[in-house]
Amino acid sequence: MKVRNMTEGSPLKLLLYVAFPLMIGNVFQQMYTVIDAQVLGRAEGYETLAALGTCDWLNWLFFGLIQGLTMGFAIPIAQAFGANDEKTLKKAVGNSVIWGLIISVALAVVALTCVNPILTLLKIEPELRPIATSYVRVLFAALPVVMAYNLLAGVLRSMGDGKTPLYAMAIASIINIALDYLFVMGFHLGVVGAAVATIIAQVASCIFCFIKLKGFSMVRPEKADFRLEADMSKKLISLGVPVAAQNMIIAIGGMIILRVVNPMGAAFMAGYTSSTKLYGILEIAAVSFGYAVSAYAGQNFGAGKRERIWKGVHVGAVMGVITALLIAACMFLFGKPIIASFISGEDTAAVERSVAIGCEFLYIMSGALPILYLLYVYRAALQGMGNTLMPMLSGLAECVMRTLAALLLPSLIGYSGVFWAEALAWFGADVILIPSYYIAMRRMKSDLKSK
Repeated sequence: MKVRNMTEGSPLKLLLYVAFPLMIGNVFQQMYTVIDAQVLGRAEGYETLAALGTCDWLNWLFFGLIQGLTMGFAIPIAQAFGANDEKTLKKAVGNSVIWGLIISVALAVVALTCVNPILTLLKIEPELRPIATSYVRVLFAALPVVMAYNLLAGVLRSMGDGKTPLYAMAIASIINIALDYLFVMGFHLGVVGAAVATIIAQVASCIFCFIKLKGFSMVRPEKADFRLEADMSKKLISLGVPVAAQNMIIAIGGMIILRVVNPMGAAFMAGYTSSTKLYGILEIAAVSFGYAVSAYAGQNFGAGKRERIWKGVHVGAVMGVITALLIAACMFLFGKPIIASFISGEDTAAVERSVAIGCEFLYIMSGALPILYLLYVYRAALQGMGNTLMPMLSGLAECVMRTLAALLLPSLIGYSGVFWAEALAWFGADVILIPSYYIAMRRMKSDLKSK
């Protein structure tokens, strides 16, 4: 395992060093997400693909809570690493592990208990509901595994190690794809087989990350570090909860959209789902830049190097916009055959309608990608500096914009109003994040001058 001190050296090279392996790792992760959907869509028909789409935002509600918490937990780890404070670093890791275990078990219990009431609220078509229920129950039972991977990967990224999460994702992707074909195509286990394949792959990635971290003494907690300490627990929770709340708010907005689109029928949902599965590919680089910028800002904030934060975030924003434009161009050129690869069925008219709907949504999201990439960069910069309040408020703005657009625009421009809701949600978040970042930097400059 090779960590990287990001308080010295070229910001461009450092961000690429962390972001590029994460990007490749995310490609692997999205590959098995996409193949999950493709295998199920081809083997089980467009109705099964539609069923997966009906519960996408429900999955994100709980996975996003975990991802948000672990991103918050990683902030003091990055800051302690930047300040070369080994004692605080180990305490942060040990306390994060204990809180991660407690919270993930509690979330699993809540998720499994609330599945049926939430699916009822989402107005899922009766023929799709049993498929969706079977799928999410298996995934929710494994939430502690999801927490373990996100926590381990977050520790690695906070110390500038982007390669180990890459290797972990590559291993998980290969296992998941192989088991998809075995369980779904071979044993005909349907969505349950796909969910089990995903869990086994995540367990393998957890083991790999754990082995790598175990060999790095600076971050290896002692027995005493696993005792919950009031000050450290308060810091972890105060940073993790706002990020988790931000993701929860975003998920609630998404579930409101699902409540609007679920009654539109299986053909519509199949097209909608095919494009939402590709959303992960659209944001691959954005997520990677976000993690890199968060680690970079966190380490330099811990070291008190404001000018380096300023330069690094500017570089990250430029890289993000250029990458977004390149990805958008690829989607406009090749999006239709990719969408078509998800969808099959005996009803030719329904299949063609699904493909057309999926393409329309994909093109709208692709055109708005620069807005999304700026969102990730500036949100990550604020979080890395320990400001999780404004990112949470940006999540609220995103939720409000997405909800209002989904409820109001369809009556004005038809079902495509639901698609424009996504782009408008990203814009709403940027309106909060970008000014907040520049205000935070000015305040930091004033604070440094006064010392």
